[in-house]
Amino acid sequence: MAPVVNGRVIFNSIPAAYIEPGKTLIVDKSETIDLEKAPLNGGILLKTVILSVDPYMRSLMNAPDPKKGLLHTYTPGQPLAGLGIAEVIRTETDEAKVGDHVYGFLPFQNYLVLPTLSAGVTPFKILENKLNLPWTYFVGVLGMTGQTAYMAWKEFANAKEGETAFVSSGAGAVGSIVIQIAKKQGLKVIASAGSEDKLEYMKSLGADVIFNYKTTKAAEILGREGPIDIYWDNVGGETLDAALMAANFKARFIECGLMASFGGKPAPIQNFEQTIGKNITIHGFTLTPIHPKYEKEFYETWPELVAKGEIAHKEHLFHGLEGVEQGVISFQDGSNVGKAVIVL
Repeated sequence: MAPVVNGRVIFNSIPAAYIEPGKTLIVDKSETIDLEKAPLNGGILLKTVILSVDPYMRSLMNAPDPKKGLLHTYTPGQPLAGLGIAEVIRTETDEAKVGDHVYGFLPFQNYLVLPTLSAGVTPFKILENKLNLPWTYFVGVLGMTGQTAYMAWKEFANAKEGETAFVSSGAGAVGSIVIQIAKKQGLKVIASAGSEDKLEYMKSLGADVIFNYKTTKAAEILGREGPIDIYWDNVGGETLDAALMAANFKARFIECGLMASFGGKPAPIQNFEQTIGKNITIHGFTLTPIHPKYEKEFYETWPELVAKGEIAHKEHLFHGLEGVEQGVISFQDGSNVGKAVIVL
């Protein structure tokens, strides 16, 4: 077999604010690989089939800044990296067999050789798909997206029936699942998004109060519909400030994302003193520390709920390595609805 192109998405330059089309990310197709003869040296040859693009990736495009906790960021000139699914096409180890699908953190390229499935940022997981669900689900509702909503809610929400939860960016991949979890537990849900179709989507998920943050101030809605007991924050900035003012005594804030910071400096927080008088608990988190606690439970319960249609979710599909840039841009311009997935 003749060598084939091993395309890569290269992180080309650090953006000033928003990523620049054709400049921040470029697709390089100069490398090739012989799929039959490439030396494995006891390892595994993988073909990437699904890639996940997520809001956190924008933070990794900034220059390293220890003061902001950005110790490990993307290196200009090197491939972008993130979560994805790859198929085993050759192997010289008994860790996996040809045809297995593995999930993990990988460079955004068509093919890669690993010495073991434990190589990389985190060990690769061999996926079981007993319910024959689309593989794209395993980077979305059954991947980090679903796990973030499920695990962080269980760990931090301490939700009680009859309480009120506010979810910002409620039509997003994570926010839309949080809405459904909260409703299943008997909470009143307030949710915000930035377009009419997203408002309708949140309404279809069961949100009790919906509003467009571009045309209506969060402070106005929360002042009327609050106080809030739980705030799932995907945006930060002015919305976080309004939530602090509308918080109930002993409210729990779950800080999942700060999208208001992506395009520059967010609005300053004016109401932080509310955390003292109201005994507000603020949970900043990443998934890694809580993942082992809930992983087994998640995979034992969540796939069946998804297969039965009891967890609604949307995918925003992009195709080819060229779709990676489109997917990332969809976060900064707000055009994505649901989980952004790249199909190769």
